[in-house]
Amino acid sequence: MYLCKCLLKLQTQQLAMQPSLFKSYLNRPSSPYKGGKSRSEIQSDKPIYKLSSNENLLGSSPLAMQAVRDNLHLLHEYPDRTGESLQVALSAFYGGQLQPNQFVTANSGVGIIEIIVNAFLEEGLECIASNPGFKPYFRFPEKVGAKVHDIPLVGATYLLDIAGILGAINDNTRIIWICSPNNPAGTYIPKYQIDELVAQLPEHVVLVYDEVYYQFATAEDYSTALPYAVAGKNVIGINSFSKAYGLAGLRVGYAYSTHEIARYVNLMRRPFMLNTLSLEAAKAALHDSAFIEKTVANINAGKAFLYPELEKLGIPYWKSQTNFILIKPAMDALEFEAKMLEEGVMVRPVANFGAPGCVRVTIGTEEANEAFVAALKMVL
Repeated sequence: MYLCKCLLKLQTQQLAMQPSLFKSYLNRPSSPYKGGKSRSEIQSDKPIYKLSSNENLLGSSPLAMQAVRDNLHLLHEYPDRTGESLQVALSAFYGGQLQPNQFVTANSGVGIIEIIVNAFLEEGLECIASNPGFKPYFRFPEKVGAKVHDIPLVGATYLLDIAGILGAINDNTRIIWICSPNNPAGTYIPKYQIDELVAQLPEHVVLVYDEVYYQFATAEDYSTALPYAVAGKNVIGINSFSKAYGLAGLRVGYAYSTHEIARYVNLMRRPFMLNTLSLEAAKAALHDSAFIEKTVANINAGKAFLYPELEKLGIPYWKSQTNFILIKPAMDALEFEAKMLEEGVMVRPVANFGAPGCVRVTIGTEEANEAFVAALKMVL
């Protein structure tokens, strides 16, 4: 019996020493990113208001839609291999403060995050992120074997824990992820905190600043990553055409940084990453200031309507710098989601974003916002 146990132990050790087909850090239990449900997943015979994915309920930029129609005849040809035409358009959009080669374009803002991860992280290296926060900051580094340190946001308005972040930096740290305005909280990081963090960044660390909701920010002390990139700091700004421009279905994102960092990150970009329709729609959307103004006005009007309604119903919420509001209903978030769906409104629980018990609600059209409030009254 003893001999059998010894042989079994030896066989187990030998198997453990054999080369594995799979990467150990991928082949272990994890919590993958789960997007919000699509409309097609909801079986209903009545109108459904989708307020779960931060989409633009006004639709898409008319100029972008026209560009799609104008380029349908080119679908048999390959698109711009490098995305350079969009880089040139972005440089002009930013008033020449950044040159075309300071931009990186990709298939969505999430695609940009993935490129940055592949450029800077691997086994043995580390990054820092803060909950509540966008799930890919935590999940994508794990895909390449990197370690993620969670330094949670602090206080009622979710500020950065600057001391905690700086204390977590070591020789293996390569990235600090921040999101402002924040998803899912809707809050923002004041400029003085960004200044403080950037001033103390070691040379071997890059600050990745996700600002995809910047068009909706109204706070006087809000800042994008732009002034830091212009000043030559180790900062990357991430943006998307999915939110304000209403092009979520075309998946277009971009980043900008210093010449040196952008050149390096672009080395990770594969050819033909953006298709013809995405490229042309994005370039056209950059000129559609009227649609952006209409979108922002709609969001601001929605906030002015929803805040008092939430207060009358006694529902805790966070004032938002985005196109959504984070609320905390007095019931289990998943139960709340299901009950709201019964009333024809899709919302998004965000426990997996580091905000347990909370629900994120997109600000919609006047009709959608009124439907949301009516559903709230029925549910609560």
